[in-house]
Amino acid sequence: MKENHYDDDAFFQKYAEMPRSAKGLSAAGEWPSLKAILPDFHGLDVLDVGCGYGWHCAYASDGGARSVLGLDISEKMIETARQRNARPNVAYRTCAFEDAALPDGAFDVVISSLMIHYLADYGAFVDCVRRWLRPGGRLIYTVEHPVFTAQGPQDWVYAPDGGIDHFPVDRYFDEGKRDAVFLGEHIVKYHRTLATYLGGLLSRGFAIEQVCEPAPTPEMVRDIPGMADELRRPMMLIVSARRGA
Repeated sequence: MKENHYDDDAFFQKYAEMPRSAKGLSAAGEWPSLKAILPDFHGLDVLDVGCGYGWHCAYASDGGARSVLGLDISEKMIETARQRNARPNVAYRTCAFEDAALPDGAFDVVISSLMIHYLADYGAFVDCVRRWLRPGGRLIYTVEHPVFTAQGPQDWVYAPDGGIDHFPVDRYFDEGKRDAVFLGEHIVKYHRTLATYLGGLLSRGFAIEQVCEPAPTPEMVRDIPGMADELRRPMMLIVSARRGA
């Protein structure tokens, strides 16, 4: 069963209050690193899988994309995307990637932001993306870093005085389900090693172009509460790969 917490009213309200939800890409710690990896969108057909509020769809459209399709399993996410990030050449669809039934070779770029760690089957996702991309097309995704997902709860270990002591890494090679806590709710996520993420692309004919472990900029550390702690362990991983012939 496909998990979707984002259509729960209370959970969605908590998500809406996050800085990246309220302020968009400028408040996303990984954005400077991701922006540097994204291509020139001029004249390209773009698919955003797990598009959320549609920030990346709007960015691709504003960058000259010929067409943009944003998919998300959450009706609330898609409704917000249509309100906040409508563009004449952007279409939004409430749909899980498994049910998308998109034509082969329809896209030049596939983007996926912080969605893959909710998927039980990473290989099925890569297989779909390979079909949807034209030869030479690019997949660019962000995912929670394996160091961040390994132990499960995704919380710090605290010192007796209540301050942060360290971040735990455990069960790294034990891939699979994790009971994570996000916005106060228990959510199932899936842990994979770095080798699985990269190997899953290589074995399906992708050439890996860039791998990035983004850290917040000095400006983000200064202006966004809690960002300084993000320098203590990697929270996200960005991968860019190109489909072969």
